[in-house]
Amino acid sequence: MATVPEHVQRDTAFGFLDRSSPAERLFNPMLVSNVEANTMHKAILEELRRSKSFTFSVAFVSSDAIASLKQPLIEFPGRGRIITSTYLGFNSPESFRELKNLHDLGIEVYVFEDDTRGFHPKGFIFEQAATTTAIVGSSNLTSRALKRNHEWNLRFSALPDGDIVQQLAAAIDIQLESATLLSDDWINVYEELYVPPSARSEVSRSNLQLPGTRTQIVANAMQAEALLEIRKVRDSGEDKALVVSATGTGKTILAALDVKAANPERVLFVVHREQILDRAIEEFTKVLDLEEHEVGKFVGSRRELDRRFVFATVQSLGSPEKLNQIARDHFDYILIDEVHRAGARLHQNIIQYFTPDFMLGITATPERSDDFNVYSLFDYNVPYEIRLQKALEEDMLAPFHYYGVTDFEKDGEVIGDTSQLRNLVAPERVAHLIQVIERYGHVGDPVRGLMFCSRKDEARELSTLLNQNEVHGKRLRTRALTGEDSVETRERVVAQLENGELDYIISVDVFNEGIDIRTVNQVVMLRQTQSSIIFTQQLGRGLRKAAGKSHLIVIDFIGNYTNNFLVPIALFGDSSLNKDSLRKRMIEAQDVGAVSGLSSINFDAVAKERIFKSIESTRLDSLKNLKQSFRDLHTRLGRPPMLMDYARFDVVDPVVIASARGNYWKLLNAFKVVDEQPTDRESQILSMVSQEFLNGKRPHELLVLEQLVSARTPVTVRDLRSLFDQKGATSDQATIDSIERIFNFEFFTEGDQKKYGTPIVDWTDDRITLTSEFLDLLEHSPSFLAHLNDAIETGLFLSRHRYRWDERLEAGKKYSRKDVCRLLNWQSDQKGTMYGYKVDVYSNSCPIFVTYHKDDDVSASTSYEDSFVSENTLRWFTRSKRTLQSKEVRSIVNNEIPLYLFAKKDDAEGTDFYYLGQATSSDPVQTKMPGENGKSLDVVTMDLNLEYPIDAALYDYLTTGPAIEEAKSRSSKAPSIDLSHEETPIRLEYNDDQKDKLF
Repeated sequence: MATVPEHVQRDTAFGFLDRSSPAERLFNPMLVSNVEANTMHKAILEELRRSKSFTFSVAFVSSDAIASLKQPLIEFPGRGRIITSTYLGFNSPESFRELKNLHDLGIEVYVFEDDTRGFHPKGFIFEQAATTTAIVGSSNLTSRALKRNHEWNLRFSALPDGDIVQQLAAAIDIQLESATLLSDDWINVYEELYVPPSARSEVSRSNLQLPGTRTQIVANAMQAEALLEIRKVRDSGEDKALVVSATGTGKTILAALDVKAANPERVLFVVHREQILDRAIEEFTKVLDLEEHEVGKFVGSRRELDRRFVFATVQSLGSPEKLNQIARDHFDYILIDEVHRAGARLHQNIIQYFTPDFMLGITATPERSDDFNVYSLFDYNVPYEIRLQKALEEDMLAPFHYYGVTDFEKDGEVIGDTSQLRNLVAPERVAHLIQVIERYGHVGDPVRGLMFCSRKDEARELSTLLNQNEVHGKRLRTRALTGEDSVETRERVVAQLENGELDYIISVDVFNEGIDIRTVNQVVMLRQTQSSIIFTQQLGRGLRKAAGKSHLIVIDFIGNYTNNFLVPIALFGDSSLNKDSLRKRMIEAQDVGAVSGLSSINFDAVAKERIFKSIESTRLDSLKNLKQSFRDLHTRLGRPPMLMDYARFDVVDPVVIASARGNYWKLLNAFKVVDEQPTDRESQILSMVSQEFLNGKRPHELLVLEQLVSARTPVTVRDLRSLFDQKGATSDQATIDSIERIFNFEFFTEGDQKKYGTPIVDWTDDRITLTSEFLDLLEHSPSFLAHLNDAIETGLFLSRHRYRWDERLEAGKKYSRKDVCRLLNWQSDQKGTMYGYKVDVYSNSCPIFVTYHKDDDVSASTSYEDSFVSENTLRWFTRSKRTLQSKEVRSIVNNEIPLYLFAKKDDAEGTDFYYLGQATSSDPVQTKMPGENGKSLDVVTMDLNLEYPIDAALYDYLTTGPAIEEAKSRSSKAPSIDLSHEETPIRLEYNDDQKDKLF
């Protein structure tokens, strides 16, 4: 019998025998139930990262589930196989074609064909170097089963000699005996005989349709909420409102439902293009059950003003001559579609002329690049917003699977918008494009695609070249459209795409907005992202739901552009201007494998590194960006925003904008929007609160200030403990002492003390009160009090939403050395002398800071070879000139003091480190490291073993080298799998000592 590795023993004991026993929790049994982040999709991604082969045995497979796993399967370096069936006809020919397309990735698919027995297994088996992990339960290989449905799946691990491993292997062998290797010929035969399963009847009182009646249109959850908020505005006496509703979320249906609720006598619906009128009439007719005689048009030669519902174009109605022929109060309800265009003269004419009882504006993009204020037009009444991410979460749109892939390179140069035409349409680039489309695009479903490129000549030439090539054995059919083509031509080409006569329309900016092609299921971006708004508009072209459309594929070719940071801003809707926020969203997307409902976001290795590099190199928080964000929110509110407004509307990170000039009041002065300036003392206090407490990493100081400022009477330590306990925050004596040192400035360095002036709190024994100077400022400076309360309120808001109050440090969150000194209750800020680590006897703590990828110019004596052995273990080096007899080393080696491990990828990330958790040391070795001038220096190396493993995506992010060339190497090797090999190397490389330790 093989020796059982210790980590497997501990994990097994933890899961099955005693949950209080120590364990690495990498191989422990776990229930995967799709609750919050504990999804089957995430579990599969984690196992793929550490396995060398896998077998999935599942009854049902959907093409969208395959799409969401495509990038991880491309990057998987080992062997794989999927066993499925024709059971109940669930698996369509299209799904089988998607499965067959995985063959080039080293994944073979088998079809169980024993018709005498039903095939209903749901098992996912992964082989690691020394263990087997299985996830068995209720989930099929469908997006909802992997991400959203309430499922029960048990994950467990065993050794090769374990009986359960043999049972699983035997069960697979039995299935394979009755299975056929999937092939194109098999799919063709299956397609001829295929009968789709009958649609399940879903009959309820709310949607029961009797013969001769029309289907009743009812509001979905978000629309119902929006209708309630619109009614509140109307009931309050307001006569205007603006609703922001993402493309594809049913703006026209929502408008019709509100008209139904308001029940006006005469309605005017204004659109900017005639082509939209008929669709609007159709949807209003469905919602309101309209008769033909009730509907009229005001367009061209038609002037049907006698109808109850009039649908007009801006061009037909907007001239003064036309308007003057109609009574101002002719309509008592007016709808303005795409109202972000209302800055134009014709729109303004209509809005200013009529005097309806109520006017509703609807738009997907209220933000504008010019100075026109859409919000002011509707008296800043915005009862509801349905933004893209929320709409996806609520299943209002088709889910999308985004792939950021490396753009074509020629002679070491990445092709881009400024490249010469001959390079943009070079045969090699066309071949690269086709290769990527074949790998990531639809295989089973017919493609209805839009391609966006940068230039008109590129679009035309690219269309010509693509039409000479094939994808999956079928000749491509594309057509270029530009702004030079007539409306009639565009409509004809769009109809060809919808009818299946074309595969792709290639354009520049023609289809950014104002076009409704519901069947679009593939968007290809062949241009660099110049604007997050345009990116979102182009993405939105394919998000409308349509019959037979399960998901949208988005393929984005990412070159080496400085503005690649706009991609995650657009994808995640992140306007925080905070680099750490963007990195966090990128890492979480790779970790969980799903964002915004059933959608997924994936980058290949090179594209991902280019995104991170762009984030590092850009000035997100430039004064220009901050000023534009300020203007946007000012426009939205109709007044200068306060810090809490940024937090409430989830736009710019309040910490970022408040830090730009030390405090927000000074920034408002820099923007020249307020005349009153803070005094030097007021500025000092606001800067201290903004720079030390606003981030919310510890709420205690903010709670103390809130209490003192609101009551303006002394409190006791007992009062503070009661306050902290009531709020769910820690209230131990060490924390109380730390807060006292903060407020009496003992904690701060001499430089900070000079910057912040004198303390604002008198803390004498058990009596805590504001200083008389501070109380005087609060009494006589309303602006100062307003900004102070704003900073306190915002800081507590951020603390509630970003951090736990019952823990000092949270794994996965980022902290600076100064933060760590404060949160671990050190006597003073010692960031300047902490270097890589420091044993602090007073607080009984030792934080350890690791910069994983050192700069090339780091001196030899400080270039430590710290390296992760696994998600649980870091091989770490002490400072040079240390031995096992050194006092600080002994306390670490003997685990006499708690160790707190922090890491960052490289110095480009700034001063903050990810907290990885508490660790214990083991296996210390005294050795030598190179010093200056060829000398050897004493150093001690040891393993730091974390209490819990690092999230897999954060582990990958930290350990992947920053160099693009390394990413290219990984990416290029990923698809090259030879199934004939008996063994495939696993992801991590270990030396002999490490193997003995791990296995």
